[in-house]
Amino acid sequence: MNMTSSRPYMLRALYDWIVDNDGTPYILVDARIKGVEVPVEYVKDGQIVLNIAPMAVRALEITNEAITFDARFGGRSLIIYVPTEAVMAIYANENGQGMVFELEAPSLHEHDAALEELGDESSENDALPLQASQPLRKSGRPHLKIVK
Repeated sequence: MNMTSSRPYMLRALYDWIVDNDGTPYILVDARIKGVEVPVEYVKDGQIVLNIAPMAVRALEITNEAITFDARFGGRSLIIYVPTEAVMAIYANENGQGMVFELEAPSLHEHDAALEELGDESSENDALPLQASQPLRKSGRPHLKIVK
């Protein structure tokens, strides 16, 4: 039997669990995956950490295909689109509890050329400070637990 990916179901469940426990849900995204639409000036080493807490975003939708929401980056309102296969982890910012996902698709980095091209165009925006209600990333690395 061919089953669909469990990733979107786990994302929704862990998001609800983190929010219900007064945590701040963050997602780690592979920005090189085809279809990812995030502000490239905040991408570092092909990855970006996004705060998806109810107070940080508007119109959050976690569907079987993607996570979409409106957010402000550097004073600009942007629509963010993250295919579920691009989500590498979801975790609570306060304690690092959450889940790390395995890569699913074989052609994960088709989006590299487009990302580099966008990066060239956005170089003028590199000096923009991040003005969000909560920071996208704490200093240091998140402490994640692998849940099986």
